[in-house]
Amino acid sequence: MTACFTPRTFSFLTELAANNNREWFLANKSRYEADVKEPALRFITDFSVPLEEISPHFLADPRANGGSLFRIYRDTRFSRDKSPYKTHTGIQFRHHVGKDAHAPGFYLHIQPGHCFVGCGSWRPGGPALRKIRESIDEDPRAWKRASRDAGFRETFELSGDSLVRAPQGFSVDHPLIEDLRRKDFIAVVQLSDDDVMTDDFLDTFTSLCRTAAPFQRWLCQATGVSY
Repeated sequence: MTACFTPRTFSFLTELAANNNREWFLANKSRYEADVKEPALRFITDFSVPLEEISPHFLADPRANGGSLFRIYRDTRFSRDKSPYKTHTGIQFRHHVGKDAHAPGFYLHIQPGHCFVGCGSWRPGGPALRKIRESIDEDPRAWKRASRDAGFRETFELSGDSLVRAPQGFSVDHPLIEDLRRKDFIAVVQLSDDDVMTDDFLDTFTSLCRTAAPFQRWLCQATGVSY
């Protein structure tokens, strides 16, 4: 299998970062389609079979709009940064009950000099977040097995933002207060640009998702969805 992502993918994203305006993008839109969007959609399609084996409840949706591939266009309505385009491409294989980026999922981030694979739930909503924290409190051993397993932690690093104080209903002296303060329940592994451009990157990504499976399984159980 030949690589989906090539030096042309990274060249486009690098140039976009230096020319983040509509005029440049429209003049180079065919490059975006050929070097970024189409390879990403092919990768999503290729990953559908191994993803089914990892869990049948996560989706590899190769639709050009509304599927696993995030749009290149930024939502600038509430941002001081009015740059119209993202300078990365993001792919999320989210749980089938999820409607947005906050659902549990596997994630691939492609950005020159800052590529990574992620798993988990980014900024889960209030009800889901409460369920996660209650699950940590009620069965700390299960949480530790999922988040501190040697194979998982040798590869992935827990990441994301945390509250400054203890969340409501939990003591500051709780033995797992650092975990309970988390607002994001995600883990990431950094990759080089060259890693993403290898012919066997699909196998690499699949292996990483399998390594993350116990963490994802715990997260699904905590939030009451199937794994």
